[in-house]
Amino acid sequence: MDYTHLGRSGLTVSRICLGTMNFGPVTDEADGHAIMDAAHEYGINYFDTANVYGWGESRGNTERIIGTWFAQGGARRERTVLATKVYGDMGRWPNEGKLSALNIRRALDASLTRLQTDYVDIYQFHHVDRATPWDEIWQAVEVAITQGKILYAGSSNFAGWHIAQAQEAARRRNFIGLVSEQSIYNLLTREVELEVLPAAQHYGLGVVPWSPLNGGLLGGVVRTQREGRRRLEGRAQQTLEAHRQQLEQYEDFAAELGHEPGDLALAWLLHQPAVTAPIVGPRTREQLDSAVHALDITLDEKSLTRLDEIFPGHKTAPEDYAW
Repeated sequence: MDYTHLGRSGLTVSRICLGTMNFGPVTDEADGHAIMDAAHEYGINYFDTANVYGWGESRGNTERIIGTWFAQGGARRERTVLATKVYGDMGRWPNEGKLSALNIRRALDASLTRLQTDYVDIYQFHHVDRATPWDEIWQAVEVAITQGKILYAGSSNFAGWHIAQAQEAARRRNFIGLVSEQSIYNLLTREVELEVLPAAQHYGLGVVPWSPLNGGLLGGVVRTQREGRRRLEGRAQQTLEAHRQQLEQYEDFAAELGHEPGDLALAWLLHQPAVTAPIVGPRTREQLDSAVHALDITLDEKSLTRLDEIFPGHKTAPEDYAW
């Protein structure tokens, strides 16, 4: 396993982050535990979750599954850099969502209970809360750090100017602020290159891409459809049709290089300078086994250029659309 620092922090994390969103809704508890054990066998120490995972009436269940895994001992907790998130509504009563100081305090304690641990390594804001002042948010985080309940703070789904707001407010308080940003980023979805990635690099945040295969569209979907092994419906099918020519070129290029399409998509992210670790969300042990192959792929400039030709990206704003 390869490791790197999370942004400018001293925290060392694996270059693959294990996403746990499927644990509970898709993957049962026993299989989820087996996948986490396998992740440690591969050297993956960076796990990501959120308090709302499990969704609907089962929100919180994913954290609970991770907690029962930690409770088995064997240094499982000690060997894991644990990231969870706060923002989504966990109930229907006021102050059971968003980023008020009250919800941060209550939601963090509830996550710690479900996770069966006394601290979270990275406590992440799942979305920007435009109604709560940053001084209030940072004061709540500073209290939690003083209490030993969290070590670092991160963000998810922030715009570039949200990152700037957060970091400048933290600077005024002589506080480190955010150490990471989770954004959707893959070969098909590259809008973060406009402002989010430049902001993250300027402020020293590690970028942790979610949906690295764009919901599976970069995992060889054209080939599997041709072979009759997969059917898409609704928005996924519409997206496929809109990008079919690109995806056909991409899958042909992956075959030319001798790689599986999904492995190539992850490898491309690992070659982007702002990226710390893509989040892979395996439903099975086999999907985890496949994902780690990306670490062995080295792409030369010619290959990276070809991928940019198939999936054009963005320059940093404003040069992308102005001078």
